[in-house]
Amino acid sequence: MPAAVDNAFDVAFWFCDTALNNNEYLQPQKLQRLMFLAQGYHAAAHGGRRLMPAIFVASEMGPIEPHTYAAFAKGRPDIEVNLFMPEGVEPFLEGIWRRFGHISAERLTRMAKSTLAYKSARERGQRAEITIESMCLSFTRGDQTPDLNQVIRPRVLRTQTGRPVTVTAWAPAPIRKGA
Repeated sequence: MPAAVDNAFDVAFWFCDTALNNNEYLQPQKLQRLMFLAQGYHAAAHGGRRLMPAIFVASEMGPIEPHTYAAFAKGRPDIEVNLFMPEGVEPFLEGIWRRFGHISAERLTRMAKSTLAYKSARERGQRAEITIESMCLSFTRGDQTPDLNQVIRPRVLRTQTGRPVTVTAWAPAPIRKGA
């Protein structure tokens, strides 16, 4: 199953730009935890589908994606990224930011380290891969992290009378033969 975005740098730059727009400094550790949470919640919400084609490993400091971690270690790298996210990805990332963007790096690290996905990878050794299946399971259960419904909310708009309505993408009805 293909990932929702082309690479992990697109997501990393989205979080960095969002923090900048909110006049916040995004520490490299916090960026890594937000990316981990985004990957896990996306997998849980979309039947195991990855948000980004990235592998997270269980380091001593917490879950990291080694490529973006190395690239952002000394500041924002000068690389080209896609600033336009595929349909549905930006609202998803906005939900992650809304729920976790205000939380400190230390608290996000404690939260990420408490997931079963991280713990099982650490048991296998330093820098062991955190599988997408274990991330999906951890974030679906929501034992040590907020429930999926608290993070990913359906888009709700209001009618002209003020009644709330849930908005979904339009899909045409299938064409029936003989109709």
